[in-house]
Amino acid sequence: MTRESAIHYAEDLVDSGTFKTGLARLIAMPTESQNPGRSEVLEEYLANGIRPMLEELGFTCTRLTHPSAEAPFLFAERIEGDQLPTILGYGHGDVVRGLDASWTPGLSPWVLTEVDEKCYGRGVVDNKGQHAINIAALKSVLETRGKLGFNAKFLIEMGEEVGSPGLRELCAQHRSLFMADALIASDGPRLARELPTLFLGTRGAATFDLTIDARSGGHHSGNWGGLLSDPAIQLAHAISTIVSPTGRILIDAWVPRDIPASVRRALSECVVDGGSDGPSIDPDWGEPGLSRAEQVFGWCSFDVLAMEAGDPATPVNAVPPRAWARCQLRFVVGINPDDIMPALRRHLDRHGFNMVAVTDVDGISHATRLDPEDEWVQFTARSIERTSQRKPVILPNLGGTLPNDIFAEVLGLRTIWVPHSYPGCSQHGPDEHLPLDILRDGLRLMTGIYWDLGEMRDAIRGDVFEEPPVFLRAEKPTVSCSHSPNY
Repeated sequence: MTRESAIHYAEDLVDSGTFKTGLARLIAMPTESQNPGRSEVLEEYLANGIRPMLEELGFTCTRLTHPSAEAPFLFAERIEGDQLPTILGYGHGDVVRGLDASWTPGLSPWVLTEVDEKCYGRGVVDNKGQHAINIAALKSVLETRGKLGFNAKFLIEMGEEVGSPGLRELCAQHRSLFMADALIASDGPRLARELPTLFLGTRGAATFDLTIDARSGGHHSGNWGGLLSDPAIQLAHAISTIVSPTGRILIDAWVPRDIPASVRRALSECVVDGGSDGPSIDPDWGEPGLSRAEQVFGWCSFDVLAMEAGDPATPVNAVPPRAWARCQLRFVVGINPDDIMPALRRHLDRHGFNMVAVTDVDGISHATRLDPEDEWVQFTARSIERTSQRKPVILPNLGGTLPNDIFAEVLGLRTIWVPHSYPGCSQHGPDEHLPLDILRDGLRLMTGIYWDLGEMRDAIRGDVFEEPPVFLRAEKPTVSCSHSPNY
């Protein structure tokens, strides 16, 4: 049997409806991790949804828990040989709230529905559909070749949408269990619908509140205006010292010294365009002198997510007693995460805004980035190009945030993500959907990657690598994290 046979098998899983039947069973489980009443469903997803799929492929499955986690984990492994490369896969079966009433009539978050070559349902891209595609690709290789040719491990969590509580501690506790040569997983969107994409890490995120509590209550603006400080005005001015009128960050500790050469090279051919489903990009916003791709994937961004003063629904003639803003910094490797909040405090105090309280929200997730020129990245990119006849886009990191820092920092893994979604998928909103062309393409690409992983030893002859693969040379990956002094 050949590589092409495996890919044809994968295509038939889609064309025959077999894949969609299995995905429909997963979508039907309302695994809302933000809903306290769904704990039994989270368990059911692992026990009756994913576990049978993996056990059918010869995986040994173990349910794992940790005291710091409210939701369970499923670990699965199929070990074919001590000298073979080992790949860790990852996915999350939990989803955000269904928002049932907001979906287009005829659609439901819990019923997989195909309309106009798109599959609708909550989790169809985030993330049930994406890890289901990868499991189906493993099946395609096994059914064709009779073996994978590498060792496969899989970790499914059920709390990603609430911040992955316990995942870091679980990985630290079971580090030897999860050890692998690389993480190859799927989440997030492609750069564009028609472009196969790799991303190698994520930007970090720091979310925090800025608050001014001036007094216990409001006071008549006619009698007291001009005598009492206005927290809304003060907070607006405080924010204006953090970011310019065109979105340029003004705190030195919040911007990288430069963009590494290998990152610039990887981004030089990337075009950021949301297409007809995306918003129009504001050309004069953000750090000047950078391409759009460098702004999103190579630099930091600051946003005010929400603001409030007084009673916005029913304003009254009173000086408000309080003003509040929820803000967020998305940052890349090169920013010290331990200094983000202290740097903000120093900055506000230096500009005379000591009345502004700063409160961290949900901690800080670290930025990570695998070198785009790492051999495993190039191996994966060549495999994708071989399958699709298209050169994939290589993003050094996603603009958003995933728990990638846990895999990079705690486990020390190369992290390679192959997303099976696109920017217009309505992720987290009503009418979340996965176009059939991406589903089919993603399953083809992953089948090709898994097939090629099983032939890595043949690559020593020069078919894929100019030198022996790194797993045979026992070299450590060039993985940079937000706390790392390297790049």
